[in-house]
Amino acid sequence: MDALSLSPLALFLQAGLVGKIVMVVLGLASIWCWLLIVEALFGLARLSRALRFTNSPLLEASDMEGHEEAKIRIAGETVSERRARVTEKLTRGHIEVLMNAEGGLANLAVISSVAPFIGLFGTVWGIMASFVGIAAARDTSLAVVAPGIAEALAATAYGLAAAIPASIAYNRLGAAFSRIGQRMTHRAADRAAQFCRDLA
Repeated sequence: MDALSLSPLALFLQAGLVGKIVMVVLGLASIWCWLLIVEALFGLARLSRALRFTNSPLLEASDMEGHEEAKIRIAGETVSERRARVTEKLTRGHIEVLMNAEGGLANLAVISSVAPFIGLFGTVWGIMASFVGIAAARDTSLAVVAPGIAEALAATAYGLAAAIPASIAYNRLGAAFSRIGQRMTHRAADRAAQFCRDLA
């Protein structure tokens, strides 16, 4: 097998119908994975920028809801109970913003867990094709089994190419969003205290 035939395109063209379908599915999964990663990175950047400022356009709607909640007076309610109520309202709004920023982050977990199995299916199919080739040719030479084995290994490589970035990104981005979530929770508490003081 020459160096040219080791390119992803050449391996795709040399594969059988089932192998090509598996590689196309994994190629689309890989593209989708990178789109989700870029979307999540943009979401993280927007949230980080929003948390640097007291009045952020991204969190404005949530702040307005919290401010309106702080205006409500309930008979017999203590200051701490009022602050807790406003904090809860702000936190709900902040969580909604956080979930929108996360986008399809959970889909990265799906890609990272499913892609290796799709690749494994292509691997098994390629090995089966090799055995069929052996039976048809009544020959066990490398020339007979090589195409099927190459297809099998290519499917494995395509599966790993989709799964590895998805798995790394899901873990790293998930941790980053968790840290941002903590900061947003603290912000909600601070803003609630401020609203309650301003409207005392």
